[in-house]
Amino acid sequence: MKNLNSVHLNGLRALEAVGRLGSLQAAADELGVSVGAVSQQVIKAEAQLGQVIFERTARGMIAAEAGRPVLSALGDGFARLSQAVSIARRKDDTILTISVAPVFAARWLVCRLDRFAERHPDIKLRLDATTNLINPSLGDVDIGIRVGDGRWPDVNAELLLEQEVFPVCSPEMAAKLRAPADILALPAVIDGRAMFSWEIWMREAGLSGATLSTRHVFNDASLCLDAAIAGQGVMLAWQTLAGFSLAEGRLAAPFGIRAKTGFGHYFITAEGVREPKKVRDFKAWICEEMAGTLALFA
Repeated sequence: MKNLNSVHLNGLRALEAVGRLGSLQAAADELGVSVGAVSQQVIKAEAQLGQVIFERTARGMIAAEAGRPVLSALGDGFARLSQAVSIARRKDDTILTISVAPVFAARWLVCRLDRFAERHPDIKLRLDATTNLINPSLGDVDIGIRVGDGRWPDVNAELLLEQEVFPVCSPEMAAKLRAPADILALPAVIDGRAMFSWEIWMREAGLSGATLSTRHVFNDASLCLDAAIAGQGVMLAWQTLAGFSLAEGRLAAPFGIRAKTGFGHYFITAEGVREPKKVRDFKAWICEEMAGTLALFA
């Protein structure tokens, strides 16, 4: 590693950040310095390496052909360094940090945590409710649960549950429905941030091309569910969102027709790292709890 003595670490950090983030400004924001400072670090690092890493174009800094393998190796190297720092900071193996979307936390996970505590009283849970995709290699999060297609870079994604969607509404509304086409007379409560549309269920129900009148549009699925519980309309929900309210009888899922979205719930863990026991224990418990949720839809 003696060749590292000829290149300043800050310069290598600047190269990696610009290459990964695509601009001097984004790199400056992440590194907490000025754009000019990042630019100077890049210039110095290129001089020390004796290699042009970036082409300067009207579109900004673009990796030169000779610079691409350098940036790839730097990305791998700094990811490993960040992982080492995270490992060093994890002094207490009794604390498990979980990253989940707020709606999953509120509607499915939190109400079950007492059961995890009873089984694993030696593990304290720390919940990070965020919609941001985390990389456990680059922070203090041990495991995440996310909904998507599972094709995320630089993380290990393990399928937990295939997402299926279906209409839910108040029991009073559901009592008036006799056939799937009857749902077209109901007002819809729309999740404006959903990764799917009503058409995916309409096709499954033999109603392709049909539409519902929209009553409300929210940017949060949990709010949509509350509106459906309140009898304000019908919502297109999924297992982990609506399961608890269905079990309590506050919602009804008419017709029993479910449609796969092509997405799923995934465990997100650090790539290429052996999972600690606390993570394995949590995953096993989640799988058991999820089996209980799926039993509602059997």
